[in-house]
Formats: sequence, C-alpha cells, structure tokens
Amino acid sequence: MTPEASNYVSLGQQVVTLFVLALPVASVAWTVTHEAIFREMQDYCRTKSKSCRSVLQRKFFYLFTCEYCFSHYVSGIFLAITRFKLLFPDWRGYLISLFALVWVCNFYISIYNRLRLNIKHEHIAIDKKQLEVESIENGKKAA
Repeated sequence: MTPEASNYVSLGQQVVTLFVLALPVASVAWTVTHEAIFREMQDYCRTKSKSCRSVLQRKFFYLFTCEYCFSHYVSGIFLAITRFKLLFPDWRGYLISLFALVWVCNFYISIYNRLRLNIKHEHIAIDKKQLEVESIENGKKAA
C-alpha cells in the first residue's frame, strides 16, 4: 500500500490487512523464540541475557527469548516493508498499526500456544491409557 493509497483504504480493509499481516509476524516471532531450528541461538541468548554486565546487553539478548518483545521488532520490520498504516495516513497511522499489530500477533501466539498445550495433554493422556492397556494385556498373558 502506497502512502497516497492509504487515504482511500476503508476501515474494513485496514482491519482485514491488520489481521492478515499479524499472521506472518506471529509466525516469525514464535519461530525465532521457540522452535528447535533456532535452539542454539535461543540458548546462547538466554545465557547472555543473564550473564552480561551491561543492562543494555542483557536486554538485547533477552529480546530473542521473548516472543512478545521480539514481536515489536518484527512488526516494525513488516510495517516498514508494507507501509501499512491504521486509521491515519501519516506517522500516527504507523504508530497505531505497530501496537495493533503486536496485539493481534500476540493474540495469535496465545491461541497457538494454548492449542499446542492441549495437544500435548492429549498425547500424555493417550500414552498413559496405552500403558494401562499394555499392563493389563501383560497381566493376562502372565496368568
């Protein structure tokens, strides 16, 4: 969206853009801060965020361990790339869209995290039930 075109975009289109744009932001923020592909970097940053002498250095490294913190920077990058503005066609539109994008992004991350937790609980329950069945079957075979 060009800066001139943002004057002609309806509020409905802006909201749809906001919710769609939050998906890749959430994906990048979650992947960098939680997924195994970045595990070494996460471990290094976690250690440095606790051991650096400078507060600024500790905060810098903490940024890569917290999806909420990291999502602010990812949102800023995506806003710079897309030039998306919410409600206002000037710098205020960027500011509002930054915080709205972070909020929606973290809403998506919360839903995803809850879904993963529920799936993990289901797997644990299934594994427990499977062990009980195997124990009963082994008991029948022994008898």
